[in-house]
Amino acid sequence: MKLQRRLIDLEKIKSLRINQNLTIDDMSKVLGYDGYNAYYYKENGKRKISAEEIAIIAKVLGVPIETLFFENKITDSVIKFKEVI
Repeated sequence: MKLQRRLIDLEKIKSLRINQNLTIDDMSKVLGYDGYNAYYYKENGKRKISAEEIAIIAKVLGVPIETLFFENKITDSVIKFKEVI
């Protein structure tokens, strides 16, 4: 059985956060960080977001967790492109 790899849509997370008037600092506090840097790096793709954090982010943003991932067709294309490079 092949595991399906799903990529987090960081732009969607950022857009949803901004549309709900939540700051990076707000999200940092919800995730238990002392400062805003840790969340900033995650939302900008410089650090990985854990499964637990994605679940918390989805809950705070009021969306199903699946909403925070790219569609499968896009994900498969990105993976294939990375394999070519």
